[in-house]
Amino acid sequence: MHNRPVMADFEKIAFVASETRDAEDAYAALVKRYGNVPPKDADAIVALGGDGLMLQTMHDHLHSNIPIYGMNRGSVGFLLNDYKENRLKERLAAAEITVIHPLRMVVRDRNGETHEALAINEVSLFRQIHQAAKLKIGVDGTTRLGELICDGVLVSTPAGSTAYNLSAHGPILPITAPLLALTPISPFRPRRWRGALLPNEARVLIEVLEHDKRPVSAVADHTEFRNVVAVEIAEASAIDIFMMFDPGHTLAERILAEQFDY
Repeated sequence: MHNRPVMADFEKIAFVASETRDAEDAYAALVKRYGNVPPKDADAIVALGGDGLMLQTMHDHLHSNIPIYGMNRGSVGFLLNDYKENRLKERLAAAEITVIHPLRMVVRDRNGETHEALAINEVSLFRQIHQAAKLKIGVDGTTRLGELICDGVLVSTPAGSTAYNLSAHGPILPITAPLLALTPISPFRPRRWRGALLPNEARVLIEVLEHDKRPVSAVADHTEFRNVVAVEIAEASAIDIFMMFDPGHTLAERILAEQFDY
């Protein structure tokens, strides 16, 4: 059961913006019109920028349970609503909420040290040098692929399935699907392996073979660790992130529409 935020009248809004001119101008206009409070005191956080700023805002407030409403002042804006200065409080009150969960990445590196990070979009492993990576993939304690020779591999959430996962020819996942996408990046052997769909409660273990000769880095969204030996990936189901979208333009609708955009 999700711990949904209690909807208020959205009198207290926290604005955050990227460092572009368009975002900064929008920030100044909206703060002048609606005021501004610290995020911890807000009924909603309004992010002004592109998808990168929206992703960063979600990371910054992972444990707050404060809903986040993005307005596009960037380039792509897949995770954002259209920018309009008027009737913002009414738009917030009418918005539909999508609840998503991040992935938790636990990394063990070549020095025996352990690191953790969270990913809203995907966890990716990449070769660090000219030589291809050699990876062993296990799911829930069972080895599913003894050796994958590739540029890398990623595990994507439904929210991230239209991002890098799609560019790597991975499947688009409906936002409510209890699934994760396991997608290879430029696989060489086995040449015909195109990845797998996993239940969202799966625990994935990726071990780096010949890690001294073929170093690999691991990245959770924008947090990178190098020279990794093993990476465990699982959904952090206890963490709820609340994204707000205008009716008819929800993330679920955008992901569905993306599959018919050619």
